Amino acid sequence: MLVIRDLQKHYKGTEKGISGVTLHVEVGDIYAFIGHNGAGKTTLLKAITGIHDFEKGEVLIDGIDLKKNPLEVKKRIAYIPDNPDVYEFMTGIQYLNFIADVFEVSAKDREERIRKYADGFELTDSLGDLISAYSHGMKQKLVLISALIHEPKLLIMDEPFVGLDPKAAFLLKGYMAEVTARGGAIFFSTHVLDVAEKLCNKVAIVREGRLITSGTMEETLRGKTSLEELFLETVETKES
Repeated sequence: MLVIRDLQKHYKGTEKGISGVTLHVEVGDIYAFIGHNGAGKTTLLKAITGIHDFEKGEVLIDGIDLKKNPLEVKKRIAYIPDNPDVYEFMTGIQYLNFIADVFEVSAKDREERIRKYADGFELTDSLGDLISAYSHGMKQKLVLISALIHEPKLLIMDEPFVGLDPKAAFLLKGYMAEVTARGGAIFFSTHVLDVAEKLCNKVAIVREGRLITSGTMEETLRGKTSLEELFLETVETKES
C-alpha cells in the first residue's frame, strides 16, 4: 500500500529533516510512527503526501509513484495534519461538500457518510454554523469526517487523537478499523504510546530523522514490557 525507499528530505541550509527512511505499510496495517518532538515525523508525513518535495528516494502508494503521478496518488489518500486548518468562512456542511466535490463523491454516498460520521462525532447540529465558531475539538472532528468521506485507501494522520474527547477518540479507533477492514491501511504519528501499542500491529521509531527500529509490534518490543519502555530506552541511549 505504502512503500517508502531511502527517503531523504532536509530543509534548506540546515541538517533538519529525514535521512534514508525505508518503510512498507501493507494492506490492513495500522502503523504507528513515533518519536520525540523534532525527530522528523511531520516532515516524513508531509513528504509522502506530496506537501513537501524530497531530494532523494521513492514513495509508492497503491503502486503509483508519488513524483511521477501525484494526482493519482492523492485521489487514494487522506491526510490529517496535526493542526486542523480549514476554511473558516465556510459552514461545516459547505466544507464537507467542498471536499466531497474534490474527490467526486456521489450525492448519495456523501449524504450517507456525512450523516454517519457527523452523528457519531456529535457534530450534526453544528454543521450549519460557520467553522470560525468551532472549538479546536470540533474542527478536529470536521477534518476527520472530511478525510473519511471519500473512503481513502491510505489514511495518513499526524497526532490524530490530540484535541479529541474520550468518546471521539474511541469512535476514531473504530473508524480506523473500518478503513483496514475494507482493504485500506493507516499510517499515523502519535505521542499516545499506550494507544499505539493496543491499536497498532506495526510500529516505527524515528530519532533525529533516522529510523531506529520498525516492524510488527511483537518484533519491535523485543521482550520489553511496553512500547513506552522501548521508546524511553531509545531516548536515553541517545542522551547518554
